[in-house]
Amino acid sequence: MLPYSRSTLFVSTTLAIAAFACLSGCNNASSKSDKATVADILLIAPEDLTTIHTNAFASGPSITGSVQPERKADLRAEISSVVLQVLKENGEKVKKGDLLVRLDDTSIRDSLNSAQESERAATQSLEQAQRQYERLKTLRGSGMASAQQVEDAEIRRNTGQSDLSAANTRTVQARQQLQRTEIRAPFDGIISERKVSNGDTAQIGKELVKVIDPTSMRFEGLVSADTVSQVKIGQAVNFRINGYNGQNFNGTVKRVNPEANPVTRQVEVLVSFSDSAQPQVSGLYAEGQIEAGSIATLMIPEMSIVRNGDKTTAWTVKDNAIHKTIIALGARDLRRGDYVVKSGLSDGDILLRNPSTTLKDGQKVDASNKPAAKPAAATTSATAVATSDSTGK
Repeated sequence: MLPYSRSTLFVSTTLAIAAFACLSGCNNASSKSDKATVADILLIAPEDLTTIHTNAFASGPSITGSVQPERKADLRAEISSVVLQVLKENGEKVKKGDLLVRLDDTSIRDSLNSAQESERAATQSLEQAQRQYERLKTLRGSGMASAQQVEDAEIRRNTGQSDLSAANTRTVQARQQLQRTEIRAPFDGIISERKVSNGDTAQIGKELVKVIDPTSMRFEGLVSADTVSQVKIGQAVNFRINGYNGQNFNGTVKRVNPEANPVTRQVEVLVSFSDSAQPQVSGLYAEGQIEAGSIATLMIPEMSIVRNGDKTTAWTVKDNAIHKTIIALGARDLRRGDYVVKSGLSDGDILLRNPSTTLKDGQKVDASNKPAAKPAAATTSATAVATSDSTGK
């Protein structure tokens, strides 16, 4: 006889299956819970963190203006003539003495030829008058010429000298006029602006071309008259130039204009570049700060700041969790791009360097730079139970 009846065996098998299902469900739920807990932990590397400290913050008047070349020439027509040829275009490099514009010199060359002929005629007349004077002077000594004749000869000689001097002057002027038909570069540089074309009529004073020296750039800025007392020659200046984003330039106050603008009440300050790195384009807008002094204050890097409307926050890391902290900022340090922290943070606080928008306040973090351990598989225990039931049967 069998130790168990058929009905008893059916009931036992049913209970085993139910127990296995219950155990499997519980283990699966526990596995999902463990996975959710691990997913909520934020893994961060050391390079994702930054520690803020008290640093020196440069303070001083703000300065705005533009970058302009110290050496620049606005070449204009000195004679009235027609433009025959323009040999250089905007942006082309030139050497000192290079021909830039040629004007029509036909009439001036004719004037030069006429002046030279007059000069030769005056020279011959003077030589003849001089010989006549010398001859009559000799005859006067022997009593063969009167004093009046000698005096008249002397007058003709003096007149000839005056005529020759005037002819020489006209020749020099004609040569100068001829030279002015050729516009040449006054120094090594670049053509910044061409204002005429072939066939244009150039009146006296008309702008022809502009030449600048790109190696002589300087910052021509303006400061408020209220803060000009803080500006001294030799002070350091840190500024940025439009078009050179992310790049800071350093300079030195070279000169302060002694007169304020009567309309804007601003004072011009000339700043020379402290290093060789300077823009090659003139007229770019620039703004910065004159370092009249420095104070010690808490600074925060711009990359750690989160702006949301009127609120400014930062994510601090403390007790293995991140916390959203409201902060108040002050002025910006143009040298490094950091901001002064007025409130909300303390010296030594650890911040996220580049926080994302998906962070949660109070979220746990793991800064060990190691992957989190995976939970043990629940199916192992469930399989063991099923095997035990099968063996017991």
